[in-house]
Amino acid sequence: MKDPRKVGICPVCGDRLTITELTCPSCRARVVAELLTCEFCSLEPELLGLLKSFLRARGNFKEVERDLGISYPTIRKRLDDLLAALGLETRARLSHGDRMEVLDRLERGEISVEEALRLLSGTKGDSI
Repeated sequence: MKDPRKVGICPVCGDRLTITELTCPSCRARVVAELLTCEFCSLEPELLGLLKSFLRARGNFKEVERDLGISYPTIRKRLDDLLAALGLETRARLSHGDRMEVLDRLERGEISVEEALRLLSGTKGDSI
């Protein structure tokens, strides 16, 4: 069984839930409709915590480090995970070493300029 505390995620299969009924606690009015949960509701608790800390710190990684007690590389990794979870990751980022490998291959004539540019653009699915 999946984590039942994650609102918006089915505790049985892990798929995204649909809200079918809302009730007003004051007047007991009911709205019956098919509504999706918010995109933030299904975030893992550690990613939601990072998002809150990041916003509180107004993007200052040093403050996030102090607030959460985690290192800069861990913050970067979780931020990448957060972007992916929200569907905001548009392309993979190459490490410095991977970028240098592409440039070395270009210099040795193993790949064309076009291929190097494609690899350096970080398009998903590309491999060095």
